[in-house]
Amino acid sequence: MCGSLGRVSGSLLQVKVFITPRKGILDPQGRAVEGSLKSLGFDCVATVRVGRYITIDLDAQSTAEAGAMVKKMCDQLLANPNIEDYRFELEPTHESSTTLPERSDR
Repeated sequence: MCGSLGRVSGSLLQVKVFITPRKGILDPQGRAVEGSLKSLGFDCVATVRVGRYITIDLDAQSTAEAGAMVKKMCDQLLANPNIEDYRFELEPTHESSTTLPERSDR
């Protein structure tokens, strides 16, 4: 999973995970926010969906390895695959060398 004995440290990446309710799934929190915005006079608001944003600093040998680890994290814990979708972005941290950003949609 996250390394083994004798492993050489890779690049430190910041992972940004965006988790949202699936289309067609009831989003009571989004509906409450939508109603509140409209009651405050923001009549231009059509729909609100409320999700989660998670950041993870991850030590990985490559963006491919990091992407595989993050997908596994999302599938096993961070997102409920029955009612949520997720996507993530990989970016180098300030302590890391130059690694190209990578995006992934589930």
